[in-house]
Amino acid sequence: MTSIHPRLSVHRDAVRPPLPEGDLWVFAYGSLLWNPGFDYLEHQEAHLFGYHRALCVWSHVHRGTAEAPGMVLGLDRGGSCRGRAYRVASKDRQAAADYLYAREMPTPVYRARLHPMRLADGRRIRALTFIVDHGHPQYAGRISPAQAANHVAGAEGLSGSSRDYLFNTLRHLQALGIQDPHLQAVADALPDRHQ
Repeated sequence: MTSIHPRLSVHRDAVRPPLPEGDLWVFAYGSLLWNPGFDYLEHQEAHLFGYHRALCVWSHVHRGTAEAPGMVLGLDRGGSCRGRAYRVASKDRQAAADYLYAREMPTPVYRARLHPMRLADGRRIRALTFIVDHGHPQYAGRISPAQAANHVAGAEGLSGSSRDYLFNTLRHLQALGIQDPHLQAVADALPDRHQ
């Protein structure tokens, strides 16, 4: 398992569900696609219903700061989202969840939930999923690609630049055969769109 940055810990107000017995599934729709950071037994393409991938979170930690926020993805209400689900062995589930809570919830902008979804092989599972909290000040809502690009262009945080996050996400989505027109429009609106 990847070690977490020493400055990161789960926020005291973070919403965390009780973990299921047995293996734990984790849903990836952004940086977890290329950097899960935990050991897993298998991964499958997965489809979550009721939420969609959106560049809707002001990043104050990983890809920006409170003074110069970057932007990262959240799962926002409505539609559906294709991504990847990782199956973590029962013996590793608590350590993986603790790692993910510290990584994803140093602020309580996300609420962790066990959400039903369908795997590419037809299995139906419940996976640990991070849903954006509309009531949190870091929720950016729906903003234009030009506005988003303005924040993405120069923002840097503990995990690197907002720009690298955007391009890594696009590359990994394309590898899965997933097109995201909004993310592509943000990338196209960047002042220097070459990586």
